[in-house]
Amino acid sequence: MSAATPTPWMLADGREELFFALQGHQPAPVADRRPLPGRGDQSTQLRFDRQTGQWVIVAALRQERTYKPAPDECPLCPDPSGLAGEVPAPAYDVVVFENRFPSLAGAAAHPGQAFELPSTDVDFVAAPGHGRCEVICFSSDHRGSFAGLAPSQARLVVDAWRHRTEDLLSRPGIAQVFCFENRGEDIGVTLTHPHGQIYGYPFLTPRTTAMLSRAREHEHRTGRNLFADILADEVGNGTRVIARNELFTAFVPFAARWPVEVHIYPNRFVHNLTELDETELDGFAALYLDVLGRFDRMYPTPLPYISALHQYSDTDTQRLGYFHVELMSVRRSATKLKYLAGSESAMDVFISDVTPEVVAQWLRELAR
Repeated sequence: MSAATPTPWMLADGREELFFALQGHQPAPVADRRPLPGRGDQSTQLRFDRQTGQWVIVAALRQERTYKPAPDECPLCPDPSGLAGEVPAPAYDVVVFENRFPSLAGAAAHPGQAFELPSTDVDFVAAPGHGRCEVICFSSDHRGSFAGLAPSQARLVVDAWRHRTEDLLSRPGIAQVFCFENRGEDIGVTLTHPHGQIYGYPFLTPRTTAMLSRAREHEHRTGRNLFADILADEVGNGTRVIARNELFTAFVPFAARWPVEVHIYPNRFVHNLTELDETELDGFAALYLDVLGRFDRMYPTPLPYISALHQYSDTDTQRLGYFHVELMSVRRSATKLKYLAGSESAMDVFISDVTPEVVAQWLRELAR
């Protein structure tokens, strides 16, 4: 299976929308007739934090974003009238569109324009919020979830992620592409329709920077790839591996920071989704669904989680990056949440309430 070229569409305020369709399906979008304001005021800003050496995004326009609408007012459901939601169509399989309330908007406001971060040698450093933020809807079914998708539908989502990764990495000023899903109100989700987001950052994120720094130190010391060694060590140990096929492995990491944390690695080194072949994309979608299904069977109610696709380019600074997915949840029991309080939020020192080996054993037992 592979996704056909998406059908492009335009929303009322000029934002781009892409319809990805299953084989035999033909998207049928209609005109978006909403009286939306123009996008001239979508300015966001980057500010440099001298204490940490990290960039902070300031996006005041997001204060006005949609917040917990009633089910019949969901902006992500198909809207055949073209008068209400973000998807003017009678139905869809998977759709991607530019976020109406983006954290980063510069790449959309000035498409194709070169961008470089400014020097950080002065006192107060700020720059335009260059980048791009997209929303990806996994299904038109408002009550669905990624775990409940049919294999062909899940694979279509993976194809859409892959398409957007390739496109965004080719754009000027985009240093990293991050596909992710926030699922559940306990995570902070304000739209319950099954969806995720895709960010094109103009810089490498702090976590990526830290991991690549460790990878360079490891290569200098051993001559090997850090991520490949982690995968080999986890497979060799076996106590934290929860699922594995010929092409991908899922395990609870040795130093898991979250009450429930699972990493999914391809069994061969690639930088990002664009370097996986068709068979590997099938294997990834299958194992991803497997893990999310186990999450949903842990407790009487669905597990809230964050899914983060760690992707890299083949540039010199990112060449050691090994594509993988990190899934994490703040739920530490059926009725209790793990709050990131003093040690975690103020000092970035995580304290785990459960042992990774126990969580791994539990997840292994939740196989169908």
